[in-house]
Amino acid sequence: MFKRTFILILLYAFTCSSYAQISIIPKPSSMISPANGGTVRVDASTQISVQSPALQNSADFLNDYLVQFYGFMLKSKMSVSNQAVVYLSIKNEASKSSGSYSLVVNKNGINILGNDATGVFYGVQSLIQLLPVVKEAVLSIPYVTINDAPHFAYRGMHLDVTRHFFPVAFVKKYIDFLALHKMNYFHWHLTDDQGWRIEIKKYPRLTQIGGYRNGTIIGHFPGTGNDNKHYGGFYTQEQIKEVVAYATKRYITVVPEIEMPGHASAAIAAYPELSCFPEESTKAPEKTVWSGPATGKQVQQTWGVFEDVFAPTENTFTFLQDVLDEVISLFPSQYIHIGGDESPKHNWKRSAFCQQLIKEKGLKDEHGLQSYFVQRMEKYVNSKGRTIIGWDEILEGGLAPNAIVMSWRGEEGGIAAAKLKHQVIMTPGSHVYFDHSQVKPDDSLTIGGYTTVRKVYSYEPIPKELSAEEGKYVLGAQANLWTEYLPYTTTIEYQIFPRISALSEVLWSSKESRQWEEFEPRLRNQMKRYDLWKVHYGAIDAGM
Repeated sequence: MFKRTFILILLYAFTCSSYAQISIIPKPSSMISPANGGTVRVDASTQISVQSPALQNSADFLNDYLVQFYGFMLKSKMSVSNQAVVYLSIKNEASKSSGSYSLVVNKNGINILGNDATGVFYGVQSLIQLLPVVKEAVLSIPYVTINDAPHFAYRGMHLDVTRHFFPVAFVKKYIDFLALHKMNYFHWHLTDDQGWRIEIKKYPRLTQIGGYRNGTIIGHFPGTGNDNKHYGGFYTQEQIKEVVAYATKRYITVVPEIEMPGHASAAIAAYPELSCFPEESTKAPEKTVWSGPATGKQVQQTWGVFEDVFAPTENTFTFLQDVLDEVISLFPSQYIHIGGDESPKHNWKRSAFCQQLIKEKGLKDEHGLQSYFVQRMEKYVNSKGRTIIGWDEILEGGLAPNAIVMSWRGEEGGIAAAKLKHQVIMTPGSHVYFDHSQVKPDDSLTIGGYTTVRKVYSYEPIPKELSAEEGKYVLGAQANLWTEYLPYTTTIEYQIFPRISALSEVLWSSKESRQWEEFEPRLRNQMKRYDLWKVHYGAIDAGM
């Protein structure tokens, strides 16, 4: 018994030392380093062999990374070459395990073998983390054998570009951050009260008028003043295509979000007839300093929830269907996010049309009307072969038949949806809202909250309230980054790093393999890589 225990302790110690010497985030399923060490040399003369054209994306990503941070690239060859040091290949047999890979570094070179092209790309991300964290002309890659696969199918990050707008170049950089952490979904929040950011050719005023506001509050809501600056921007359809193509090469699906029926002030400013009360001027919250015209429908200049929502008329449904037609043509994603959160019912309650519609459709109340609205839009999206995602408020009044629920107000909505056999993506504000402060005190202006990197790391997307069978409906999770108080690309970086590294491990690695005490040293090493990337990042706060 003693001998067996001693052997187990030695094996555990060896495994831990392997992880200590080689620092990879997210933690691989299996990683073994030889006791006697050994390295493979990589420099400008090194050749990379690509088995098939399907793997060129991975070779290109690696070379782009090497050029950017080390100043050289590998010589690429589209065939199996005996002179190559780096080999990228796919298993010949069919496999259902998308994203799985092995990475072997030994005297024969560096061999990445994926179950599919996606797996090869993830193997490249692990190889990148074997590279030195400082610029060198000759890179020494340690011997190691890794076998790895993702735990959750949906591993996402969200970016709100409505409250503050970010250029295409930064959106691409953001996508690269996701790719480097083996994430596979980018949730792009494109419309809201403070700006409409996607060109819709059939409705040009959406961006001409809805894409700009006449000012923005200063400081925390309700604000200490207004900057009086005409602010905005939008992405052309060509730019959208460019971003989608860029993400696709990184095996990331872009999920667009078009908000409805609430958070619609920008759309209504462009087309007032979409409102229940087109003749009424936009209301500004009390104590908020307004800039520019105060009559008529306006794009909101502050943050929060506003009474103006889409009227559930045939005109509105036609408008939204037209919008979605153009959106669907731009985004190949199976998922189309239709929002559904924080939709006030006040205007629906005082609208004679809405009250009559509730009676005609036999609905219980305004929550039922929201359900009718969402289900109607879902039926249209389904007719195009796509699936809707909605925030957990879409549960109110009855869940749309095929909808995926994104649970943000805690986990309750996700639990309820999973028990109804609906797929779920967990995004609770308690653990994965990256607009919250991550240290105390925080010298940056944030929306509030306090979510440390350790708290992110402690998150488990499958709630204990779900049975094993119900837990299968949890596709994964994502972090949300709302940008009311994040006007600059540097503040975006500061808010996501280092928490994105913690989240990546939560979503990629099994619950049983995760331990904060073992993760923190790897994270500190990863922060040296942040320095190489020249990104802004926060400190490690181990509080919970």
